[in-house]
Amino acid sequence: MMSLTGIFLMFFLLIHLSINLTLFGGADTFNAASEFMGTNPLIFGMQFVLAAGFIYHIFLAIVLTFQNWKARGSQKYYSNKWSEHTPFNSRSMIWTGVIVLLFLFLHLWNYFIPIKTADQHLDHYELVTELFKDPIYAALYVIWFIALAIHLSHAFQSSFQSLGLRSGSYIKLFQVLGKIFFWAISIGFSVIAIWFFIKGNGMM
Repeated sequence: MMSLTGIFLMFFLLIHLSINLTLFGGADTFNAASEFMGTNPLIFGMQFVLAAGFIYHIFLAIVLTFQNWKARGSQKYYSNKWSEHTPFNSRSMIWTGVIVLLFLFLHLWNYFIPIKTADQHLDHYELVTELFKDPIYAALYVIWFIALAIHLSHAFQSSFQSLGLRSGSYIKLFQVLGKIFFWAISIGFSVIAIWFFIKGNGMM
């Protein structure tokens, strides 16, 4: 279930990035995409599925983390064997997950809540681009996606391995697909923040 919810959330990231990339098409394009996402009945229903999947994913992450700590016992305090032989992206999963979760709350506060509580005349394009003018917010946004990239670099491989798909002759394929995925997500979202920070502050 950890793997399945993880793959579901990764699929959501691709959709989210595709919508955000319409920012480069201007206000009309992005507002039209936002209106479609906000008024489509299927998308509306999927919001609840997404929220449930995310909450369940977090719950499983907490349970598995405590189980791992319990299984290692005193070694987590007195032995560095685990840290020497375990990749950094694997060791940091819980912490990168916490960073992603904390910024998600900020993201919901700045985007989701205003969009859901405002009247129909809210300009979504202006809401997004105005936030990216703030250097602190733009920097946090990029840091968030660096943390997410580290998280995804392990999550992608782990998810498909747990499902028995990443094995044998397919290992190299999933390694390549994983790198393409987490770099595309991280760079894609970060470029949006950097571009509209530069553009919004008259630096181009």
